[in-house]
Amino acid sequence: MARLVRWAALGAAATLLATGCGGSSDDGGDGKGSKTDARPSSGSSGTTGGTAALPASLTGQKLDWGRCKATEDSPAPSSEWQCATLKVPLDWSKPDGDTIGLALVRAKASGGSGKRIGSLLFNFGGPGGSGVSTMPAYGSTASSLRERYDLVSWDPRGVGASEGIRCRDDKAIQAAESVDSTPDTPAEEQAYLQDATAFGKGCEKAAGPLLAHVSTTDTARDMDLMRQVLGDTKLHYFGISYGTELGGVYAHLFPKNVGRLILDAVVDPTADSVGHAKNQARGFQLALDNYLKSTGQDPEEGSAKIAALLKRIDSDPLPTSSGRKLTQSLAVTGIVLPLYSEEGWSTLTAALESAEQGDGSELLTLADAYNERNTEGNYGTTTHSQRVISCLDGKQRPTLEETKKLLPEFEKISPVFGTFLGWDTAGWCHDWPVDGQFDTPEVSAAGAAPILLVGNTGDPATPYEGARKMADELGKGVGVLLTWKGEGHGAYGSGSDCVDSAVDGYLLNGTVPKDGTVCS
Repeated sequence: MARLVRWAALGAAATLLATGCGGSSDDGGDGKGSKTDARPSSGSSGTTGGTAALPASLTGQKLDWGRCKATEDSPAPSSEWQCATLKVPLDWSKPDGDTIGLALVRAKASGGSGKRIGSLLFNFGGPGGSGVSTMPAYGSTASSLRERYDLVSWDPRGVGASEGIRCRDDKAIQAAESVDSTPDTPAEEQAYLQDATAFGKGCEKAAGPLLAHVSTTDTARDMDLMRQVLGDTKLHYFGISYGTELGGVYAHLFPKNVGRLILDAVVDPTADSVGHAKNQARGFQLALDNYLKSTGQDPEEGSAKIAALLKRIDSDPLPTSSGRKLTQSLAVTGIVLPLYSEEGWSTLTAALESAEQGDGSELLTLADAYNERNTEGNYGTTTHSQRVISCLDGKQRPTLEETKKLLPEFEKISPVFGTFLGWDTAGWCHDWPVDGQFDTPEVSAAGAAPILLVGNTGDPATPYEGARKMADELGKGVGVLLTWKGEGHGAYGSGSDCVDSAVDGYLLNGTVPKDGTVCS
């Protein structure tokens, strides 16, 4: 799948990529008229509220923690990290039925048993991001939290080592790079939708019954079983990007079990899939504008120049040193990646300059990093998992004609990213084998402990406005908003002592900042 949009996918992992190399109704409505409970439609596995008592075979599990092993994508972490497998129901409506295994990773609290609060679960975004591979890399950022918590993450169902779903092989993924993600002719439109259908059928063949049981609601229920098996009375949690939606759904389902929750780079829970795409168009255009200003360019003129470059590449893909061609789709993905972090802006400057001179090599390298393609031509599966989860979550399936009517608005929002994200509304879940569960997730959590939301005014992937909306949806006295006037996707560990101190104070000491606190 070369057509990589849904750019919020990687959460904190995107920042790691950038430094090392997931819906919202903004269409005139209030986004609430079509909101349903966070439960799947018939034939899927999640339920809301209290479920039947779980069997002791699940709640009484003893995790066999041991040394983590290397994977195809990453080497084994150091010995301080341990891995285990948690057994969860395939179908949460049948907790006595078939089970699947979830891969877990942890580093035990370093401050001694007298200081230990419990486990702190991390989800780094996606949907589709691997916690098992990301958590050890993020460990240094969270080192202060490890004094009082076991740092724990996992590969959610359908991801990585937890029954990870691969919908295409590497050869087919690379072949799909020729599919135009902004089709200009009826033939290109047909090829675009045929490619989407083929991808969905590949997912269905690879996943089988699991395809209907990888929703956010399913994973939220997995988290509560995880809490019990880890021995925690309350769930302490750090969610980033899509992980904030997951945290909100958990809080709705299990408000009395909410401990200390941090939601950083907050997804707008009032957003349907079309509104989410609009939000991303606004967010990435804002980040691009800020980048252009930093180079002394007028944002409108600079955006027009980049849009013209992409149009030329659409007609005539650029050569690269690898022998592959830089298509328009790959070029825009290469532009997106450095916008996740201000530290990537200089890389973007060099890549754009090379592309203007007719060499697409640097933008292709950036696109490959986002697409998890290594030098041997092997691709990761984050985008596969992202798509199967988000298409099970979201009900919206815009038709080709509906999408065409939306395109002018998308193009007005962003001359660089709007067309890509607009077309994505038609292709992402086109002809999907499983019905979606809700228009927007239910995250109201009356009675839950305070949940700290960290919103970054310069966040490209999850625009700042989503944090305020999440706070409102969680409910009065639950959602507490902390604002950072910064750049990049996510705030904690990004250079703000103010943000880091507030988050640490809440997680380590239970000190809740005043709602509306601003860190500049």
